[in-house]
Amino acid sequence: MKPAKFDYYDPRSLKEALMLLDTHQGDGKVLAGGQSLMPLLNMRLARPKIVIDINRIKELNYVRASDGGIAVGALARQRALQTEKLIAERVPILQEAAYYIAHPQIRSRGTICGSIAHADPAAELPALALALDAQMTLSSAKAARTVGAETFFQSFFTTALEANEILTEVRFPTPPKDSAWSVLEISRRPGDFAIAGIIAGLALEPVRQVIRWARLVYFGVGPTPIRVTAAEEALIGQAALEPAFEAAAQSAMQGIDPSNDIHASEAYRRAVAATLTKRALRSALQKLEKK
Repeated sequence: MKPAKFDYYDPRSLKEALMLLDTHQGDGKVLAGGQSLMPLLNMRLARPKIVIDINRIKELNYVRASDGGIAVGALARQRALQTEKLIAERVPILQEAAYYIAHPQIRSRGTICGSIAHADPAAELPALALALDAQMTLSSAKAARTVGAETFFQSFFTTALEANEILTEVRFPTPPKDSAWSVLEISRRPGDFAIAGIIAGLALEPVRQVIRWARLVYFGVGPTPIRVTAAEEALIGQAALEPAFEAAAQSAMQGIDPSNDIHASEAYRRAVAATLTKRALRSALQKLEKK
């Protein structure tokens, strides 16, 4: 199929792009990497009156230090997760997770902010944003506001972004220095969206070697990425051993919200999430032991 007719704009400044969005009152779509938008246009699932190509706005293409973490502009490509030394130093789990994101060709064109704004619940980057307490800058012609990941993702492909706003920056804080992280997922083929996946973080008390802090976020198992705080709480104060990991896995099975579809059943996704929980926690523990 071919896209429905639309007018094309390629502004040279963020101000111009935001004015175009504001003027057309929700009838515009922003084109950055195009890895999500172009299929929607071609299948006519999206029929905007205008498409605003922001690729000429050089000010949006950056990865830089920010308050101990990193800030990523709207045009930073997903390949930067693998190539930027700053990311490897400050938020290494982003680099590790990048190899699960689609294929090299997709990562070379797709943007980090674009994937987060698209909010596919089976995608890795929205889950990483939630796991790492990322902050989103949403810009309109009138103002900019900051929204935390915990409120940014609202439902299937639905976020706090208003029709006249662009996600211009995502800031990832540096995780606790004494923590270790793991990312795992199950998909039909490498590069496919996850049937179920997990981002797990773990930290131990230095003396007693019990679990001091934990973070468990799941993707592919609900309408948004899901942080299961009950599973995290099941770990706190426990020895980092299989009984604690099993308790967290059982809690996670109840804390997610999977559905049945052509790829997997609800029961299968719950079982996979439990298995991935134990595997990811073991992996994070092994990394802690090597520190």
